[in-house]
Amino acid sequence: MPRPRQIDRAGVLRASLEVADERGLDDLTMQAVADLLGVTPMALYRHVANKADLLDGVVEQLLDEITPPDGAAAWDDQLLAMGQAVRTVAHRHPSVFPLLLQRPASTPAAQRVRDRVWEILRSSGIRAEDVEQAERLISTMVLGFAASEVSGRFSSHSSEMLDADFDVLVEIIRAGLARYPTT
Repeated sequence: MPRPRQIDRAGVLRASLEVADERGLDDLTMQAVADLLGVTPMALYRHVANKADLLDGVVEQLLDEITPPDGAAAWDDQLLAMGQAVRTVAHRHPSVFPLLLQRPASTPAAQRVRDRVWEILRSSGIRAEDVEQAERLISTMVLGFAASEVSGRFSSHSSEMLDADFDVLVEIIRAGLARYPTT
């Protein structure tokens, strides 16, 4: 009798993202992931509690693709680099990316991106009590732009126009951040 295939949480989450990329979020099921991994669906439950945990893991996988910016760069350049990385992830996973607007970053690994943005905002001088709100608003704007970009909402626009629009969004974010009191 052959030995059962060995899987781990990371492999289950990678397979989940692969299924979602290829078939869409509606077809992301425990059965589909198990089939891809060559195991029974029950084998997945050692690594993910349920479908919600699987979706949270996909969010984690997406956010893990956002490379942290060079910490030596100016704070606004770091935020810009992260925003551009978000757009790259959106283009890499267009059918899955909207999940970032539907589910919170709830796993410790997924929260690393949010925590990095908080660090950058604190380094900009924004008061500690304003950092959470500033991050929430910035994230909503950048994620919303990127989701609109890959969902087809801007399909009649050239990539040059979208890049120019993103540049304007960055300036709006900078102006909004300048309104916060600093320490």
